[in-house]
Order: sequence, then C-alpha cells, then structure tokens
Amino acid sequence: MKLIQVLEKFKTAPDFAPNISHWHSIPPREGRYVDFPDEIDKRLVDGLSRRGIRRLFTHQMEAFSAASGGQDTVIVTPTASGKSLCYNLPVLNYLLQKDPSACALYLFPTKALSADQLDELYGLVEAAEADIKTYTFDGDTPRSARQAIRRAGNIVVTNPDMLHSGILPHHTIWIRLFENLKFVVIDELHHYRGVFGSHLSNVLRRLRRLCEFYGSNPRFILCSATIGNPAELAEKITERKIKLIDNNGAPSGEKHFIFYNPPVVNHQLGIRKSSINEAARIAGMFIANDIQTITFARSRVRVEILTTYLKDQMSILKIPADKVQGYRGGYLPNERRAIERGLRSGDILGVVSTNALELGIDIGGLDVSIMCGYPGGIASAWQQAGRAGRKTDVSVAILVASSAPLDQFMANHPEYFFGKSPEEGIVDPDNLSILVSHLKCAVFELPVAENEVFGAAPTGKVLDFLANERLVKRSGDKFHYTSDIYPATEVSLRSASPENFVIMDESDSGRAIGEIDYFSAPELVNPDAIYLHGTRQYQVRNLDWDGISAYVIPVDVEYYTDAETKVTIKVLHSDEEQELSGGVKLSLGDVSVSRVVVGYKKIRFHTHENLGFGHVHLPEQEMHTTCFWVSFPDSVARSLGISAESLGEALRSVAHVLRQIVPVWILSDPADIRSVSMVRSPFTDQPTIYIYDSIPGGVGFSRRIYDMFDNIVEGAVSILEKCPCKDGCPSCIGPTIDTENGWKDGALRVLRLLRES
Repeated sequence: MKLIQVLEKFKTAPDFAPNISHWHSIPPREGRYVDFPDEIDKRLVDGLSRRGIRRLFTHQMEAFSAASGGQDTVIVTPTASGKSLCYNLPVLNYLLQKDPSACALYLFPTKALSADQLDELYGLVEAAEADIKTYTFDGDTPRSARQAIRRAGNIVVTNPDMLHSGILPHHTIWIRLFENLKFVVIDELHHYRGVFGSHLSNVLRRLRRLCEFYGSNPRFILCSATIGNPAELAEKITERKIKLIDNNGAPSGEKHFIFYNPPVVNHQLGIRKSSINEAARIAGMFIANDIQTITFARSRVRVEILTTYLKDQMSILKIPADKVQGYRGGYLPNERRAIERGLRSGDILGVVSTNALELGIDIGGLDVSIMCGYPGGIASAWQQAGRAGRKTDVSVAILVASSAPLDQFMANHPEYFFGKSPEEGIVDPDNLSILVSHLKCAVFELPVAENEVFGAAPTGKVLDFLANERLVKRSGDKFHYTSDIYPATEVSLRSASPENFVIMDESDSGRAIGEIDYFSAPELVNPDAIYLHGTRQYQVRNLDWDGISAYVIPVDVEYYTDAETKVTIKVLHSDEEQELSGGVKLSLGDVSVSRVVVGYKKIRFHTHENLGFGHVHLPEQEMHTTCFWVSFPDSVARSLGISAESLGEALRSVAHVLRQIVPVWILSDPADIRSVSMVRSPFTDQPTIYIYDSIPGGVGFSRRIYDMFDNIVEGAVSILEKCPCKDGCPSCIGPTIDTENGWKDGALRVLRLLRES
C-alpha cells in the first residue's frame, strides 16, 4: 500500500523525521453489532440490507430505542460512525409503523450539509420502497415547490437560519408541520457554540412555543462530534433533559496521528519554517503518490495560498492542476458541489479547506488529513483528523504546527492533547441582546403574555420597553406586534449583522464571485486589499458600505495582504472582582469596544516577508460586550525589577500569550476572543490587561476565563519557558519590533507574579 510506504519513508527522511514531536498510533478496533430488533419495520430492514447494512452498531441500536421510547437524546461518536442512521431509523420507522401523516424537522448548520444528508435520506427511503415525502427547504428552494412542501412534506430538511426567518414567522401556512411535528433532529451540535448556539437556543424557544400552540410536543435527537460537555450543551440549547449516548460501536482502521513541528531557522529569534510552506510540501508528497489528501487551513486567505502552492507543485510534476482544489465559504454553491463530487469520485486528489469540510459532508473516504496549524480546539482537531479513514483501512492525520503559542503548546505537550477530554462548548441563550431580538420575533409570531416565560429575562419588563419603542402594543395582559419592521430580517444567527458584503468583479460586468460577512469585510476587502478566490488574485477597488458590496479587479501580484486594526476599550461597569496578593485584582464586567482597520501589510508569497504597508480609512465599529481584566499595582515594574518603559511591552506580550492559550480550555474560535493591554488604563488608572468576547453582548467566554484563570496562566508560563528562543519570538510573546531588550523575560516575570498571587 502506497500510504504505508510513504509513512515508512517519513520515519527516516532527514527533512521530516527530526521534526516529529510525537507519533501516536491508534490500533484498529473491531465493530460491535446487534441484529435488527423486531420493532423495526421490515421494509426498512430490507432497504438497509439492499444498501449493504445487515446489522446495527450498538450505539445505533441504543439511539433507536431511546428515541422510539420518547426520550430526547444526544449521540456523540466519532466521524464516520453512522450517526445519520441514529436519527433516520427512529424517524422513518415511526412514519412507517405509527403515523404516516407525522412530520419531522431536520436542522443542519449549512446548506451543503443539508443537501448531502438529503441525498442519504432519499436513498434510504427509495431502498425501503416507502412513500415518505422528503424535501429540502432553504433559500435555494424554488417558490413553485414551497407550497407542495408545506402541504405534503413528512420530513423537512433545512437550517436554523431558514427556520428562523422562513418558517416560524409564517407558521400560519405551515400548520400541517406544526400540528404533526413528532421529531426535531439537530446534527453537528458541536457547531452550535458561542453566538450561533445562543441564537439557536432562542429559535428553539420560539419553535416549542408554536408547537404548544398547535398541540404538538416533538422529541429532540441531537448528534455531535466529541466535546467535553455534550449533554450540558444539548440541554442548554433545547432546554430539555437529554439522554447521552456515547458508547461508540463502529469499527475503525489503524490511524497514525503525527505532530510535526517545523524546524527552527533562527535560533536567536526562535523563528521556525513557515507552517504553510511545510504543509504544502507534505501534502504535495502524498498527492504526487496518488494518495487522496485533505489539508485544513484556519482562514480563507490561507486556503487560497495553500491551494496556489499545491497547484504550483502539480505543474512542476506534470500533474493536471485541477487535481487540486480549494474549498471554503464564499465559493458559490455550484463550485462547492462540483468539488464534493470530484472528491467522492476520486477525480480530485487534493483539497484545501477551511473548517467547512470539517462537518459531515460526504466527500468519500480520504487517506490523509493535514492540519496547517492547530485548528483551535481538541474537538475540531479530532473532527478534521476523522475526515481521513476508509472504514478499516490505514489513515494518517498530521498536525503541522505554526509559530502561534497555542500550536507550540500542543507540539510540546502532546500528552495533554491525547490525554485530555475535548473542550466544553459554551452558549448563553440569555444574552440580553440576543434574547430581546428573538422575543420581538416571538411577539410577531404569537401575542406574548406579560407573565410568559421566555428565557431568564423578565418578559414583562422587556415587553414594556418594546412598547415604549412602539414595536409592540399591550392589549389586556398580552402584547401584540405593531411595527412595520419584519423582525426576523433584523436578526442574523451567525453574526451581529444580517447583511453580507457581495464581492463583484468589475472586469466581468459586475459578476458576483463571492460574499463575506459584515464584520469581516473591513479586514479582508478593505480598499487596495488583495482578495484571493480560487487561487485567483483580485485587488479591491472600492468598499461600498451603503450598497454592502466590494468591487474588485483581477491582478497578478507576488503578495497578499493582512489588515491591521486599532482597538480602544471603555469599561461600563464591573460585576465581579477578586483581590489577589501583591495588589493584583481580577475583574469581570461589561465594556464598550471601538475597533477600526487602520492599514494593511503586504506579505510576499512563499517567503512571507513584509513588502510594505498601506493606510486604510474606514468607519469605526463599536460594540458592547463582556470582558475579563487583570490590573496590577502602579509599583509592579519596580517590584518585578524591570524598567517602566519595558512594562508596556511585557504587558503586551502577556496579553498576546494569554489570548492565544485560552482555547486550550474553552471551545472557541480564535476570533471569538481578543486582548488589549494598557500601561495605564483610564478605568483602573493602573497597568491592565483586558481579554474580551468579540461578540456583541458576550456569550460566556469571559466568565469562563475569570473562573479558569489559574490554569490559563500556568499554560502561558509553560509556553514561554519551553520556547527555544532567547529573548522572545512570534511563537511565545508574539510579533515585536525589538527582541533585544528582554521582553520575554519581562513577560515571564509578570506571568510568574500572576501564578504566585
């Protein structure tokens, strides 16, 4: 087998073996099976047999029994363990045996995953020769088909966004669905964390409210990749008591998980070879040997850069360039579907993706998964590693560490990665701004009584506030919606803005080539920025805020751009404080954050050297959010034995490493948390480090940082102590202009003070 041969070469290759920080082998595992029980309809059993399934995994049987018995359940097993059958089986069996008029609602986080799972469901229904009407309902569904779906659909496959804006507000034309709703299926539960999960919980509050009005009480079936608190997360999102099923019975082949830490090229500065270049080189070796490989990158820009590098390698090797493709959000749906088909058929040998392909979209069984940089969480890393593996065949996952502190922490602490439970998912359904937004939607859907419970907020007081704003009107003890504004369109489940910027190619009659969310636009499509799409380069000519559009033209340059932002913080109030020894104080509260993009750097391809800087003039964006901060006494510089002028750089370095290490304990995306340091904060009038939720209103990250600060500090100390550089480098204290003044030593002194306080 070619894969095994390549692995054997890696063990001795001089440009690979010395950089292996850990090689973890997971032996194959036998499957645990049970026969189909008598309760399952014979048509389903025969249909599954035709598709090659003659027995169930033990966890599939447990899920079937729980859901059929009326329990709300969450199934947590690895990738490719047959989770879809855990919900399809009880739903289809109920329709076939108990109530052919029953309905089920399937929710998937993306339209791509909805389409993929619909194909799986279609195949099973056809194999069972059953008359079960199954439809997908999303923004791409033709209007001519929507009436038929509402009138006759048994299973409606959609996403939370469409449920929020396209179904719940129009419940009067979905009466059949709400009166007969028996099951709600929520797949990829781990995806619903932070702001998205907090929104989803409120959408489900509205769903349950309408179901109660129409006389139904659906049971919930949720599925998730492995996370630290699946039952707790499921219960927070559904507000139901949930049965956890996590005893995986599926077989798996031998798997090799390799931690690869690029070599140090400058020992004085601790600078390592580029993880992007190394990931491209390693992926190219597999693809050149006809081994199907997926490479994950942490950003859209990195996806395009890696795709470019791999296509360049293919050109040198005389391999057709279309054997390698990029895949990310912003590509148009037909582009993504074609890439998925190419992966399943084997026509595409290599794909470079953001975490868009981390979800369970069917792309066949690949052989190798390469992560260019730690994806930010143990759960995500296992999910991405799980995209490689053909049932019982050998597969490989390689984590190519970047110079980021979190990556270096994992590269130097592999025992932590393999020995620790994955992080916990965090949501805050009672985030006031999110809850109020959905309460407005709820009033639009059905009048709300002043004593009705809708989350933790005092419903009556919130409704009185909305009445003063002339959005609702009291009539007796109930409030009715009166505004002309359609509330669901004002609420985006995935960001603070309902709008996306459309990216238009001026050289092609303004053809739309992609889209980007409102708050990412200033960083990625600021004027003169280089926007990368499908390995093609475009320069942004204009960012139209009123028209919510970015206008670009094709260019051919040797660099890409990286935006720089300026942030200011104003504390609104402090909710909790904790006095430590030595005059150190920990605080938790609300802040106002002002953020503006002030410029961009030009970064050369391959060498990643800085080619220059450009200025940007864009409007400032402001938000209120929750924040954790730690303040030091005025005398801290003197007590630590560092100069007053060095204190600012030491605090900046500590803020950088603290922010980078937080995702070790909290299941968050890197962009969910930001940090800022001040030598003299206007609020505390002392040296202060702020770490805040970069989400309006916050969703609980700052609270968890406040509670787990001791662990976070210990991890930060470990990063700095184990970094091989002498005075500080991007792998520990972050980018700095000058490393000769002992910034690393100053940062370590600050962190040790925190550890001892």
